[in-house]
Amino acid sequence: MDSSISPNPQSPPDTSSLSTHNLQPTTHYRILGLDVGEKRIGVAVSDPLGITAQPLEVVARDGQGSEWKRFPQILEEYKPQKIVLGLPVNMDGSEGEQAGIVRLFAKTFSRKFSGIEIVFQDERLSTAASERLLLEAGVRREKRRQKRDVIAAALILQTFLDSRARQ
Repeated sequence: MDSSISPNPQSPPDTSSLSTHNLQPTTHYRILGLDVGEKRIGVAVSDPLGITAQPLEVVARDGQGSEWKRFPQILEEYKPQKIVLGLPVNMDGSEGEQAGIVRLFAKTFSRKFSGIEIVFQDERLSTAASERLLLEAGVRREKRRQKRDVIAAALILQTFLDSRARQ
């Protein structure tokens, strides 16, 4: 029997020689990812450690501010400390009309729900990528329309989480 391993299950193993230089600090709070469109907002949420993004739901926009009735409930349930908004940037890096809509949404969100950090994530091709994923999964056209925004939100959030992990 190896004398370096304690047969006593109550004594903790010696971890003094283990390296910790590769360990990343953990967040222990959730982050929301939003794909803001004119008619719908896809919502995704991270796990508490900030490693994975999960599609959550689609919030309808009716032009009358109906989306602002749902967000207090989402914020209360998940208590995010950060919101990642997908920013639609043109292929040349410029911002178009939809980027302006997203920035206006961010300003309104900040006014209504202060204390939550808002960051923007380049969302180029996220909608196309979500459509491709749904096609590959064999999802029918009418179901794809319903799921495209929430999948895009999860892709936006996962891109943000992955880029943060690489830093």
